[in-house]
Amino acid sequence: MKKFIIPIAVLILYSGASFAQRKPQAEAAPAADKPVVYNRMVNTDTSVTTRHEITVKGVRIPYTATAGTMPVWNDDGKADASVFYTYYERTDVTDRASRPLIISFNGGPGTPSVWMEIGYTGPRILNVDEEGYPLQPYGLHDNNYSIIDVADIVYIDPVNTGFSRPVSKDVAGSKFFGVNEDIHYLAEWINTFVTRKNRWASPKYLIGESYGTTRVSGLALELQNAEWMYLNGVILVSPTDLGIERKGPVEQSLLLPYFSATAWYHKALGSDLQQKDLTSFLPDVEKFTIDELLPAMAKGSSLSATDKDAIATKMAMYSGLSKKVILQHNLDIPADFYWKELLRDKGFTIGRLDSRYKGIDRQDAGDSPDYNAELTSWLHSFTPAINIYLRDELNFKTDLKYNMFGNVYPWNNKGDRTGENLRQAMAQNPYLHLMVQSGYYDGACDYFNAKYSLWQLDPSGKLNDRISWHGYRSGHMLYLRKPDLVEANDQIRAFIKSSIPKQGMPAKY
Repeated sequence: MKKFIIPIAVLILYSGASFAQRKPQAEAAPAADKPVVYNRMVNTDTSVTTRHEITVKGVRIPYTATAGTMPVWNDDGKADASVFYTYYERTDVTDRASRPLIISFNGGPGTPSVWMEIGYTGPRILNVDEEGYPLQPYGLHDNNYSIIDVADIVYIDPVNTGFSRPVSKDVAGSKFFGVNEDIHYLAEWINTFVTRKNRWASPKYLIGESYGTTRVSGLALELQNAEWMYLNGVILVSPTDLGIERKGPVEQSLLLPYFSATAWYHKALGSDLQQKDLTSFLPDVEKFTIDELLPAMAKGSSLSATDKDAIATKMAMYSGLSKKVILQHNLDIPADFYWKELLRDKGFTIGRLDSRYKGIDRQDAGDSPDYNAELTSWLHSFTPAINIYLRDELNFKTDLKYNMFGNVYPWNNKGDRTGENLRQAMAQNPYLHLMVQSGYYDGACDYFNAKYSLWQLDPSGKLNDRISWHGYRSGHMLYLRKPDLVEANDQIRAFIKSSIPKQGMPAKY
């Protein structure tokens, strides 16, 4: 990858800002003969831009990468917080009005956009093996599967994640830390960004992963109704429940297809199922879950002993657990127990966010794993890479800690209607399309619950022609497995191309 530094830094200080904004800062991209000044001051408005090139799909693509901060404005027109972003813009495009813009978030809710930026869609990607496990030396290389060829991308770190911070300790966290609070201030921030970058004419897309799917589902409607900004598409990667109710028998039943996929991966099923391909038998498990297991769970103690035994027998066949264990739990297997139990006899636990990963506990006994095997692995590879990338390659100089997980608690979960928000946004905007991507081995935001959410999000079926779902043989971060990285990025390319209307096609029913 070739890199050239643009000798320009932008630093705007606003009157009325807090102590964190008053002291002048060194240039973000200092000349070679000037000293680099580091500090832990919170800059609300600063940026540094570098030039790069990459080859995607056999085409050499020049682009700029801007790392910087922009303010979150309060009702008095003063800055309450500084939000960090990285913005990738292809530079050989003459018609920026028709160039799509992807607005990208991750989840947590207390985690930055690092995961998809250097793991999935961005032009630089971290060093891992083809299954996503850490490699040394840490660092990055060109992501020749990036979607930078078809869209410009901005990755946004919400307050207290990455380098984003409130301007002072006097700014209440309750302004930012909640389902609807988060949606409100980020919609305002996106408006400012789109205005500054002259992207109002561009087709716009939101992509979110994990809690980021809650965020972007709510933003789809907030941007329309509060900012008058209309989207072409929303992409949900490993979606949450989006505020869609599923307690009781529904919640208890829907995990079985995920259990079955995980058992198949670890070769814990009987030979008749094990010899089949994953996607060839999962439809049978899904049908059993909806047609037999869910009604049986709803019957509770009224379910006959004979019928209960028959259900437990099938659950054992599909889950890799013993019928005895299933009956001991009255057919209701907690996910954390499954992560502990499936490979207990082999001395391993399995990961929550990606059940391909194995862990080792202090003792084999117990009802849940000691730690999340997959998350420690991901932090192992992502943390050095993002610090190397932002500070050394993109030349964003600061002593602020890059928060891989920031304190955003207490988080206000009240009023989560984000699934309904998304449905309403799609109903109001005939241009708006939805794509969902799920990993079969994700136990936190499992693939079958994602399907269920789509069924309930649009119970009338009137939006079906604008909704698609895709499954991948990975976990929560489905892009860490190289074949899925390639396929999933290609699915995004296809989604973008198919959701941009033909010239002259009006937005109407």
